[in-house]
Amino acid sequence: MKTSSETAPAGRVRQAKDWVQVLAKYREPSTLRSILELVATVVPFLLLWTLAWLSMMISYWLTLGIAVLNGLFLVRLFCIQHDCGHGSFFKSRTVQDWVGRCLGVLTLTPYDVWRRTHSIHHAQHGNLDQRGIGDVLTLTVEEYRARGRFGRLMYRLYRNPLVLFVLGPSYLFILQNRLPLGLMTSGWRYWLSAMGTNAVLAIILGLMIWLGGLMPLLLIYLPTSMIAGTIGVWLFYVQHQFEETHWAKGDDWQLHEAALAGSSHYVLPQPLRWLSANIGIHHVHHLYSRIPFYRLPEILRDYAELAEAQRLTPLESLRSVNMHLWDEKLGRLLSFREVRSLYGVA
Repeated sequence: MKTSSETAPAGRVRQAKDWVQVLAKYREPSTLRSILELVATVVPFLLLWTLAWLSMMISYWLTLGIAVLNGLFLVRLFCIQHDCGHGSFFKSRTVQDWVGRCLGVLTLTPYDVWRRTHSIHHAQHGNLDQRGIGDVLTLTVEEYRARGRFGRLMYRLYRNPLVLFVLGPSYLFILQNRLPLGLMTSGWRYWLSAMGTNAVLAIILGLMIWLGGLMPLLLIYLPTSMIAGTIGVWLFYVQHQFEETHWAKGDDWQLHEAALAGSSHYVLPQPLRWLSANIGIHHVHHLYSRIPFYRLPEILRDYAELAEAQRLTPLESLRSVNMHLWDEKLGRLLSFREVRSLYGVA
């Protein structure tokens, strides 16, 4: 992975916070472009859903294959919902909030609850003093050492790939999102968001079972949702969990430094870049979250320094699965094996 910063015309090194002013000119969305991006995602998603339903008369394996493919379009719908939550997709806040709420039904994610917890993630990312909402739990070496044997075992189970990327996404989207966890006492808005989403989901699922029985639920709805959830959690994981990421505490933590140094530039090939709505350009997104996803490639074309910063290829990202604990002394993530070798902690 490479990191870099831009040398400003005056000869000084541009600091992370200085990028905010540079990137501000890219924040304006195009209403026409946003509509086209939405249509180009919703229409294939609905067509594949219809095709999967019809294919049940031919082969259940064919139905399952189409459902898995459609999980990729559901990921893109979630990424559009993500932009709506940041206020970057349409000029009208009301329009994008309602688009986000409708998409939240499809993605099993109460929009207003997610928007709030995700804003907390952006405001506190990389801050060791502010963890626990909207992020992947990451302990420091010292915190891990201070735990008893049972506490270490539970953390190891949590960081196990089977839990993080298979069981975790299903639990998160199917069960956890049914309640406004983290915001239970924060007001009626979040309960209305969660319960309203649940009510619409219940109607949709009821109609689905009434019209087609359990097979559409088992062969189309659940596989599409679970595949999308797994991909979504993986993308979120590699965006911040890599060896040279950035964590700090107290006065050493700075919002924009954490945004740039603690977020990866996940270099995906096309069409995966399109299907993930450029979410891999995550370091730029964290620096300025009000930029529409379809304008992020412009920034990489205009600023080679950002194009080269924090690059993480799909092959390199596989190593991040074995990165579990933040070492404050070394300033990098370590594997359990490295912690055992360096500190004698199992």
